[in-house]
Amino acid sequence: MDTRFTGVIPPVITPFTASGDVDYEDLDKIIDHLIDGGMHGLFVLGSSGEVAYLTDAERDEIVKRTVARAAGRVPVLAGAIDTTAKRVIEHAKRAEALGADGIVATCPFYAINDEEEFAAHFRAIAAAVSIPVFAYDVPVRLGGKKLSRDLLVRLGTEDVIAGVKDSSGDDVGFRRLVAANEKAGHPLALLSGHELMVDGMLLLGADGFVPGYGNVEPRPYREMWDASREGDWTRVRDIQDRIAAHFETVFAVKGRSGDATGIGAFKTAMVELGIIKANHMAFPIKPLEGANKDAVVAIMKEEGLI
Repeated sequence: MDTRFTGVIPPVITPFTASGDVDYEDLDKIIDHLIDGGMHGLFVLGSSGEVAYLTDAERDEIVKRTVARAAGRVPVLAGAIDTTAKRVIEHAKRAEALGADGIVATCPFYAINDEEEFAAHFRAIAAAVSIPVFAYDVPVRLGGKKLSRDLLVRLGTEDVIAGVKDSSGDDVGFRRLVAANEKAGHPLALLSGHELMVDGMLLLGADGFVPGYGNVEPRPYREMWDASREGDWTRVRDIQDRIAAHFETVFAVKGRSGDATGIGAFKTAMVELGIIKANHMAFPIKPLEGANKDAVVAIMKEEGLI
């Protein structure tokens, strides 16, 4: 297992201006905020980074800017998210050339493939770059496609993939993956994206986690990781309970799309904390405003965040 990619590796949000451009000055602030908050790495161009809405030029500039700002303080994983292997490989090669330390890729989507074609997809990506490749298991973004435990472990033992970013929400499946990975000699770094269940995921053997809410409050996630390394599971649960109470800001948002709800709540909270200037979203998503914004702020006040 590549130990560089363990611990807390948040999916970095992408800040925007009112005109829809990426706000690179605020991106610098977010990167510093996360590294100062004790994060072990950064994952750009994921779902929380609104990668699907970005042009190729914007993706490249985000990788370039993040690598430069991180300046070797932490490793940088870059999402290479596209429909099929040839397109993913183009993204991955550019990210590698721009200094990314690893690539995160999903299985093909829109294309209708079977599991052996998934395997060929990941093998082609890994063969095209010299940096580690992580499989991104996120069925909600892939029309329900789930990467199987056996496929992932097989690709790990073949040195095709270095790890898995599991955002399936399938806790039973993740537990089985942890067990199979251990039985195979632990070739994969297993990162959980289930940010309200980090305590449970760490207890059953996750190698790290990728919390979107970490953009708002990175330090508690680092404290939770450190407590888990010390075996202080009561403290781990206490920290997770506190994070869950703060995460109610997401559940307070009503009547908005999936992309607008969680990321919109994170951005709104970050504005209130002075981390970024505005909660603008990628076109055509409108920022949280009115009753939804008020609901987020009310919970932050109730929880003593502001």
